[in-house]
Amino acid sequence: MATNFLTNQQISSLVEAIQSAEENSTGEIRVHIDSNTDEDNAKIAFKVFEELCLNKTKERNAVLFHVNFEQKYLTIIGDTGIHAKVSQSYWDHLHDYITSEFAKGNYYQALKSGILETGLELKKYFPVTGENHNELPNEITFS
Repeated sequence: MATNFLTNQQISSLVEAIQSAEENSTGEIRVHIDSNTDEDNAKIAFKVFEELCLNKTKERNAVLFHVNFEQKYLTIIGDTGIHAKVSQSYWDHLHDYITSEFAKGNYYQALKSGILETGLELKKYFPVTGENHNELPNEITFS
């Protein structure tokens, strides 16, 4: 589903980036693009986090990138497992980088970089030790 900000090809490439980022860790990454919310994006992001079952992973190490391009709003939510390993300043830095790139119109590259950077953190703290079951789908969701 193409948006005014990402092509279908870029969306497919982001799914591949999610797969790559998750490959060497037990962590899960999801991207949700919201085109309907007019206010209280953070509250909606937490609702989406739960609806997508990101709070149900075995090691509580899922991360959601909730993006509302129209509202110029990004929420990054790390579940309790990954949040306990990285400091709030990590999330703040990642958020600042992505939103600064969004401001330049670099939507695809900013999201891809954020996904891959998150994958490195997940690999550092939640490396694969045996079978790596994909607990959640990798596709990007929309509302």
